[in-house]
Amino acid sequence: MGTEADEAPRVGDIDVRALHALLSGAGNAADEVQLVDVREEVEERIAALPGFQLMPLSRFQEWGPIVTEMLDPSKPTYVLCHHGVRSYRAATFLASQGFEDVRNITGGIDAYSREVDSSVPLY
Repeated sequence: MGTEADEAPRVGDIDVRALHALLSGAGNAADEVQLVDVREEVEERIAALPGFQLMPLSRFQEWGPIVTEMLDPSKPTYVLCHHGVRSYRAATFLASQGFEDVRNITGGIDAYSREVDSSVPLY
């Protein structure tokens, strides 16, 4: 029998520079991954990145039970929030639902604005 750590869903991390390189690089990487934003609608109106599907963590009771119908568990899935805390919680849930490659975007959209694209508003 494995330890609790062995049985925990595995969630990887990706930093904002690596995410930017992946999404802006040659090829169709942006088409091959799923981008999930778990911030609130009001936050998305302030600052957003193209290609992300808004799935607010506060509405988890709506999307949680049907997430495997909304997203493809076999595709790499990258999860974003403001600083990386809510996205980690959501990424852990996705991994527990059988998503094979889930990455938490460390530092969130705040780090993206500070380190990659200063035109993305800070809030």
